[in-house]
Amino acid sequence: MADEQPNPGANGAASNGNGATGNEPQVGTLAQYIKDLSVESPSTPQVFQWQEQPALDVNFQLNVERAGEEMHEVTLKTEVKAQSSNGVHFLVDLSYAGLYALRNFPEEAMGAFLLVEAPRLLFPFARQIVAEAVQNSGFPPLLLEPIDFAAAYMAQMQAQQGQQGAVPGAPPSGDEPGEA
Repeated sequence: MADEQPNPGANGAASNGNGATGNEPQVGTLAQYIKDLSVESPSTPQVFQWQEQPALDVNFQLNVERAGEEMHEVTLKTEVKAQSSNGVHFLVDLSYAGLYALRNFPEEAMGAFLLVEAPRLLFPFARQIVAEAVQNSGFPPLLLEPIDFAAAYMAQMQAQQGQQGAVPGAPPSGDEPGEA
């Protein structure tokens, strides 16, 4: 029988016991939460007698802020307004956020994670909150269409490169929200 040597890790580096080396990128979702939620139906009770279907205006906005040395808060702001010629049926304004820990994360991948993957993880929960808020206001639930955050990110990067020769992958500062 040959002497068996323990596998020191896939790339020959020392392992920390769970198969990961100490320098590999790590991402953790620390929390997801409602930062702000406003639901209004300013035309009640008359709105329930209106026959006209409202037009929907849906807007999304992303904001990324550093929350600590290895933590970032990503906020997905969703604004929904349903309005017809009779008036406003309902308004929903939701800021849903996630707190993410990023350790040993390459700088060039930071923007893609914070502006694509993090909002992709937040969106299903924000969608559910909006649907329930609209339904709890007496209207049929509103199921928002999925968002292609990757396409929005690529368009934003191309626009920035065209305007100022920006470096792709760099996350925006906390003062400038990204559009989705």
